Amino acid sequence: MAILKRLLVGRPLATTEMEHQRLPKTIALAVFSSDAISSTAYATEEILFVTALGASSLDRGIDTLVPIAVAVAILLAIVVTSYRQTIFAYPSGGGSYVVSRENLGENPSLVAGASLLVDYILTVSVSISAGVAAIISIPEFHSLAKHRVVLGVGLIVFITLANLRGIKESGRLFAVPTYIYIVSLGALVGYGLFRSYILDDVSRVPIDHAAFHGLLGGGSLGIFLVLKGFSSGAVALTGVEAISNGVPAFRRPESKNAATTLTWMGIALGSLFFGVSLLATHLHPYPTEKQTVIAQMGVR
Repeated sequence: MAILKRLLVGRPLATTEMEHQRLPKTIALAVFSSDAISSTAYATEEILFVTALGASSLDRGIDTLVPIAVAVAILLAIVVTSYRQTIFAYPSGGGSYVVSRENLGENPSLVAGASLLVDYILTVSVSISAGVAAIISIPEFHSLAKHRVVLGVGLIVFITLANLRGIKESGRLFAVPTYIYIVSLGALVGYGLFRSYILDDVSRVPIDHAAFHGLLGGGSLGIFLVLKGFSSGAVALTGVEAISNGVPAFRRPESKNAATTLTWMGIALGSLFFGVSLLATHLHPYPTEKQTVIAQMGVR
């Protein structure tokens, strides 16, 4: 077992080596922000699942997309600002559990801790599912749809092994795909908005009338569906806390570097999420299990 463990996760690190494991801001952004930034792949889609399907009207769902996205972006700005203050107040790492325990007492901190445990489990399951959905959305990989569960479990095992090798090693591994995702999604949003609002030469996503006839009616959208859409869109904030938890992993000065990285993350997350939502109002993608909203907009 010792040989297998050494093969999979590498040798144990000596205490004297820990300083060399501290992360520069560029790698820390990939390590701590990939969770939050990856939510841009499905946050807009989750809003449409509630507003469009709930109202039985794609048009009504699209009409509420930008207002909900603005509300989520404002909430993101508030949360990022709060965690920046937390980073300087708790340089040894201060997440919801630590802050609530020191300021509110043990019982509230237990609620926060339990919530985080549930959040971590859901984060892994939802993010992996979104990644598998993105892969299956590629026409050449449609045939893999029947193997969703196997793909998801395989990705979880791979990510687990990568993280067990150490935060710096996993950071190097995940930095490249994280930055590729940011740049490619940013290019998609920028080019899509340019063609939609400047050139005006891109058409809406064609809807499957047979399968989604119910979305073509007038429908109705009450305040509770709008609020539910907002709560679903708030998944874009998932993982924002990670940087404040991991302050000791940054290079010196830890708090300053962590706060800078958090700001970068907030700007990237807010811009991509709002950009995807704004582009969706023009292209009118619709929620379906066959192809993600971003994939539908990408092929236009």
